[in-house]
Amino acid sequence: MENHKINDLTGKIIGLAIKVHRKLGPGFLESVYQAAMAYELTKAGIAFEREKALPVIYGDVKLDVGFRCDFLIEDRVILECKAVNKIMPIDEAQLLNYLKITKLTVGLLINFNVLVLKNGIKRMADHFPE
Repeated sequence: MENHKINDLTGKIIGLAIKVHRKLGPGFLESVYQAAMAYELTKAGIAFEREKALPVIYGDVKLDVGFRCDFLIEDRVILECKAVNKIMPIDEAQLLNYLKITKLTVGLLINFNVLVLKNGIKRMADHFPE
């Protein structure tokens, strides 16, 4: 049942991202897309935290090293917004690290700097054992 809820949520997030992309198109800075996504998430009644700090646990020490995800949505999905020529492996690794740190299983990496947004969407899901 939880997977169904997460799939519904990621579907809504992707729908809002498509709406943002249709209105703005490619070529803006990430901050513009982030602000537009925050507006659309709020308008849709979807709870989120923006620029959520994510501490890294190393052994028994909490390292506050400035990791921040763009959006933590309903405490279940991480959304990272990009405005780049191409999503690189380092972008994917960053999202996977955010998932690992938060112990969440689903994240979205959305590159708004594409002509057709479906070509800029990467849904990442994983399970990280303790």
